[in-house]
Amino acid sequence: MTLTHLSLAQFRSWSRLDLDLDGRPLAIFGPNGSGKTNILEALSMLAPGRGLRAAPAPEQARQGLDAGWRIRAALDDHTVETAALPGQPRSVAIDDKPVAQTALGRLLRILWLVPAMDRLWSDPPEARRRFLDRVTLSLYPDHADLALTYEKAMRERNRLLKDGIHDPGWYRALEAQMGDAGAALTRNRRGALAAIMAAQEGGDFPAATLALLPGEGQADDPDAGSISARLAAMRPRDMGAGRTLTGPHRADLGAHWGPQDMPAALSSTGEQKALLLSLILANARALSDQPVVLLLDEVAAHLDAQRRAALYDRIAALPAQSLLTGTGPELFAAFGPRARRLSVTKTDGLSQAVETTG
Repeated sequence: MTLTHLSLAQFRSWSRLDLDLDGRPLAIFGPNGSGKTNILEALSMLAPGRGLRAAPAPEQARQGLDAGWRIRAALDDHTVETAALPGQPRSVAIDDKPVAQTALGRLLRILWLVPAMDRLWSDPPEARRRFLDRVTLSLYPDHADLALTYEKAMRERNRLLKDGIHDPGWYRALEAQMGDAGAALTRNRRGALAAIMAAQEGGDFPAATLALLPGEGQADDPDAGSISARLAAMRPRDMGAGRTLTGPHRADLGAHWGPQDMPAALSSTGEQKALLLSLILANARALSDQPVVLLLDEVAAHLDAQRRAALYDRIAALPAQSLLTGTGPELFAAFGPRARRLSVTKTDGLSQAVETTG
């Protein structure tokens, strides 16, 4: 399945955009603030969740307009649409039939890397957990539903804890739900890490040993009964804190690489960037039997010429559609004729795009 067309209406800086796509990488270039990243963000909204900027739907509409926004895409014989009318929650439709957001993950796999993720290895654990769960969702479409089930039960448990409720019957039911969903989440995460490690290639983008790290007071345990029992044992401490302090929602992602088994957090900025690219590329390769769109925002600016050329060779060989952004066409020269190029400018607050040949 191939993404063949993207249409935007009143999304961010785009009053209108109609963009035909094919299997070749698309290099999008233009000045900072011209609207390049907004194209990538629109495509990221074709995945479950709030997209690569994690922005609320009202903030994604063009400023000063009260018409909401719409994104529509064609995937071979299917159409996908997501939209947000003023004052309304975001809606999703596949082939013009309303569906839950989680259905998007079963139709198309969308992966992204943005500059804010360069801090992944120094950020708090929740940033790495979000990254891991996006990777896992791309490989296991049921992961979003499991996460929703787990989080709903945890919210109910937290409410009981804050209210000082001691009735064990209420807790047992919720902890059983958290145990079942949490065990499945852990199994999915482990499976995703194994798939990513198997798909790494090394070279200019180093292969890493990845691990699912337990949070404080818990084990990395895919057994539902063990998770439920640990939650029960932790009730007194959790009640004092007013929230659940143990469980898969506290997990972390660890990474080591190279002959010295260097922790990612202790590596140089350039090494961390290369390692992150390695994981994204491996994620795309691990999905070779699925339709994949890879979004790389300003990825070339921080790479030297050799590593940039190596990256483009990897991207051209991927079984995925790739879109990249950068400030100038010279950043994509190493692609040669293998990539299409789109020049983006902004005039009076409106973005425009023109395809170029170089």
